[in-house]
Amino acid sequence: MSTLECLEKETGPQPEYAVIWMHGLGADGYDFLPIVPELLASGMPATRFVFPHAPIRPISINQGMAMRAWYDIQTVDLVRREDESGIRESAISIEALIEREHARGIARGHIVLAGFSQGCAMALFTGLRQVEPLAGIIGLSGYLPLADTTVAERHIGNDETPIFLGHGTMDPVVVPARGQDTRDLLVDLGYRPQWHTYPMAHAVCPQEIADLRAFLGAILR
Repeated sequence: MSTLECLEKETGPQPEYAVIWMHGLGADGYDFLPIVPELLASGMPATRFVFPHAPIRPISINQGMAMRAWYDIQTVDLVRREDESGIRESAISIEALIEREHARGIARGHIVLAGFSQGCAMALFTGLRQVEPLAGIIGLSGYLPLADTTVAERHIGNDETPIFLGHGTMDPVVVPARGQDTRDLLVDLGYRPQWHTYPMAHAVCPQEIADLRAFLGAILR
């Protein structure tokens, strides 16, 4: 499988860490590139931010319109009739990016998976299944897809991985209940996710960015 096309931004020479950040449905890797300077905590080691572009595919819920997406969405509630093959195909592509960072000298324990909306879904799905522990997982305005498979497929290697979950209390796209269900499932499985809510819709706000900066500053050091 060919490696996904990506944008990259390094915060200094010879990065010690990498953050692989997946965008949401219909967006692309440029979506979160501008906020990188706002995520840099004081004293943070040189970090490579990697923003992959999802493949272009038809989306059922959007009348089959083709757009960048990690997987198809067939229902408004997101969790019925999930596109398992698309989710698993994208997970393989993201794992290839992890391997590429490792080949470039970044320890797997120095890699963060992050994402917004569909990208959040892929960060959680892929991160919890890694054999070796990651530095962290960030999930914004999203949910854990194929939740029923998590118990059997998650790997003990990431039992202690720091997890940041953020969600808007007025989100009409991924309703807050989806994020709360994900939080509750992770807690039931023994994870200790940081759960943050913000008075916003399907978006990112300044307070969330500040909280992300603190989270990254604590785990990238």
